[in-house]
Amino acid sequence: MSVVGFDFGNESCIVAVARQRGIDVVLNDESKRETPAIVCFGDKQRFIGTAGAATTMMNPKNSISQIKRLIGKQFSDPELQRDLKSLPFHVTEGPDGYPLIHARYLGEAKAFTPIQVFGMMLSNLKEIAEKNLNAAVIDCCIGIPVYFTDLDRRAVLDAATIAGLRPLHLIHETTATALAYGIYKTDLHETDQLNVAFVDIGHASMQVCIAGFKKGQLKILAHSYDRSLGGRDFDEVLFNYFAAKFKEEYKIDVFQNARACLRLRAACEKLKKMLSANPEAPLNIECLMDEKDVRSFIKRDDFEQLSLPILERVKGPLEKALAEAGLTVEDVHMVEVVGSGSRVPAINKILTEFFRKEPRRTMNASECVARGCALQCAILSPTFRVREFQVNESLPFSISLSWKGSGPDAQDSGPDNQLSTVVFPKGNPIPSIKALTFYRSGTFSVDVQYGDVSGLQAPAKISTYTIGPFQTTKSERAKVKVKVRLNLHGIVSVDLATLLEEEEVEVPVSKEPVAENTKMETDEAPINAAVPPTSNDSDVNMQDAKADDGTTGVDNGTSDNDTKVQAPKKKVKKTNIPVAELVYGAMAPVDVQKAVEKEFEMALQDRVMEETKDKKNAVEAYVYDMRNKLNDKYEEFVTAPEKEGFVAKLQDVEDWLYEDGEDETKGVYVAKLEELKKQGDPIEERYKEYTERGTVIDQFIYCINSYREAAVSNDPKFDHIDINEKQKVLTECVEAENWLRQKKQQQDSLPKYANPVLLSAEIRKKAESVDRFCKPIMTKPKPAKPATPPTPATPPSQGGEHQQPQGNANANTDENAGATGSKVPPESTEPMETGKSENAGSV
Repeated sequence: MSVVGFDFGNESCIVAVARQRGIDVVLNDESKRETPAIVCFGDKQRFIGTAGAATTMMNPKNSISQIKRLIGKQFSDPELQRDLKSLPFHVTEGPDGYPLIHARYLGEAKAFTPIQVFGMMLSNLKEIAEKNLNAAVIDCCIGIPVYFTDLDRRAVLDAATIAGLRPLHLIHETTATALAYGIYKTDLHETDQLNVAFVDIGHASMQVCIAGFKKGQLKILAHSYDRSLGGRDFDEVLFNYFAAKFKEEYKIDVFQNARACLRLRAACEKLKKMLSANPEAPLNIECLMDEKDVRSFIKRDDFEQLSLPILERVKGPLEKALAEAGLTVEDVHMVEVVGSGSRVPAINKILTEFFRKEPRRTMNASECVARGCALQCAILSPTFRVREFQVNESLPFSISLSWKGSGPDAQDSGPDNQLSTVVFPKGNPIPSIKALTFYRSGTFSVDVQYGDVSGLQAPAKISTYTIGPFQTTKSERAKVKVKVRLNLHGIVSVDLATLLEEEEVEVPVSKEPVAENTKMETDEAPINAAVPPTSNDSDVNMQDAKADDGTTGVDNGTSDNDTKVQAPKKKVKKTNIPVAELVYGAMAPVDVQKAVEKEFEMALQDRVMEETKDKKNAVEAYVYDMRNKLNDKYEEFVTAPEKEGFVAKLQDVEDWLYEDGEDETKGVYVAKLEELKKQGDPIEERYKEYTERGTVIDQFIYCINSYREAAVSNDPKFDHIDINEKQKVLTECVEAENWLRQKKQQQDSLPKYANPVLLSAEIRKKAESVDRFCKPIMTKPKPAKPATPPTPATPPSQGGEHQQPQGNANANTDENAGATGSKVPPESTEPMETGKSENAGSV
């Protein structure tokens, strides 16, 4: 089972894996720890991650970035519309009201959903992990922002399915950070809670989490966030400032050129990092646009003044988190700052003033989320033993259920007839199950919706569940229990609906009174009733799932002969009711399957193109390598006319590679390489035989001499071997020596450029033949010595009574071996384990 954590960021991604010694961040193909979150579509293949970032400048309109901001959002979302203004690629509204990304792929205009592109990026991250682990990666944990809605979370799961991943947990990024921080702390107290505020300012958003730590556990006390306050906003401030400045000074408008925008944004990002350590920094870009070089500079004070509207928003999430946790600034013991956008000095100054203590940076600002995800995956995995550490996660928004009343006017769709209750309030533990009781006479539907959408910017309604059809044996309304699950990913769904019907059964009752703790009917009144019966007889009760244990009426186990009275008792019959799910905005299962097949096709195309490039590079490398060797170490092994013709052939292939052969199929390059090798392999073979032949001959001579010396030796260990057998060995050695001498004389008479008559493989074969003939003779074992009769252990007694031999005495006492402690076990005893190895078993 793989144990992998993915931190999918807005700008870059990080992969962490769990090993026996701890958590490691995996390096990508460029040996970098961070992989750009970019998918670039080309005319023949896709370029993902580091390859995508390398081609972005050359192909900006087909390079898809900031995927995390697009997933799960409606096209009309104001936040999405603001983001689209700064993105170089084309996005339109799809038929379902969600965005569609347009790009040219394989020479055709294609449209992709954000979930598909997200899945492509996850496939690349999966491949990075598999190369590092040398094993298939399926199970994982993925970090998600705390503000992700129910639909966003479902979209991430769909993208993971497209990539062939099975997330064990979609964990909040701030929770993953808190886990990576707390699991290694050994000074936590069992009763006194350590409160730590985690401030994560990433590329596009700000998240705040206040966590309480005790020994062996972590509890999330509060979440807060600002979706659009991140490092890119500071980049955008610099971008707009310099774009306006260059328009005035150099008369160029970068907004008219997508590549110029990308280059200026990249330069502004570097400038921002320089201003974090210096009071001022220059900006120089060569040939930005219209063949004009631009240069300028800015002071940190001016930059902070320009960023004032952004900096003023930092305090909002901090105040909200403290209020939700019910804490004061003094109750927060430490402040940890993470995230790629947290290095701006002005932000640290605001945090210091707010919490009245200096923020700490004890964690890796970029890698802490990925490490926390890998730790959570290790906790959920049976393959790792992790220190006992309990994570108590909480829901960042409230979820309610809505339904129509069951009175005569139930068909009226007016708002007065719509009832609702908050099932999972904000801060509810994750995961969780709640049970609701309805009284209905037929099919009905339940809507899952947000309790408060003010901070979510999402439609209120999440999903609708149709419960039914079902039939009741009685004419009155039936009792239906509905289980609502908040799973580990933070997604709410109706898992089960059960029809409860009471029926009378005859149960024997004894004369003795039934004990007070005996319950024949376990279907008690609901616990923690949330909604009392309403005027239209709609009885909805919410209770803890543990109270609904699914037990039916049971006999108390008494079967006394004195039982004479038969009394009717009630038993609850339970029947599962079908539940149909409709999630608004989510991909249908059939569409997910189509996306999986499409991803497989595109991955296959990428693999074919990579193999084609490898074969083309192999042809090019062979041309350069062989041409150099023909003028160097192969020069003596080829005739002048042969060399001249081969060099001309190599030149023709090189010219073809850069002209007609620039864009060919894999098979063409393979055929071209084989054509070259038909001329080059004999030359390489002659050189290889010349360099290896001396060593192989020396080994053969050593073999012959070894057997000859053994055959003529006077060593006593060979005395048992017959003289005729030794003579056969000597004859075999002489014949082999003569064969080698003749072949060597023939070979030495030939020039180096001639094909050899004495091959290394032939010499090895001859050596094996000699060894196979001589070895059985010279290693023949000595004959065994004849056995001598055993001498008696003790002399016979001089007395009148004859003493029995010791061996017979032992044989006669075998019966009592267990009692007398004899060291000789009986023959029937099982073989004993040696105990020398922990894997040793019975032989």
